[in-house]
Amino acid sequence: MKISARNTLKGTVKAVVPGAVNTEVVIEVAPGVTITSIITKASADSLGLSEGKKVYAVIKSSDVMVAID
Repeated sequence: MKISARNTLKGTVKAVVPGAVNTEVVIEVAPGVTITSIITKASADSLGLSEGKKVYAVIKSSDVMVAID
């Protein structure tokens, strides 16, 4: 796989929560560390996502914000 995004994290699907239009996908990228993504239901179905499947979280962003209390 070749992709232009610089941040690609390999992980395992921990949960797939389908909705009417979108699907929430929870990916564990390290023990106890998860990333949650919202993708279209059609995309989730096309990828055949299910719990335990090995996937990549691909993060493409032009801004990263930092905040403190």
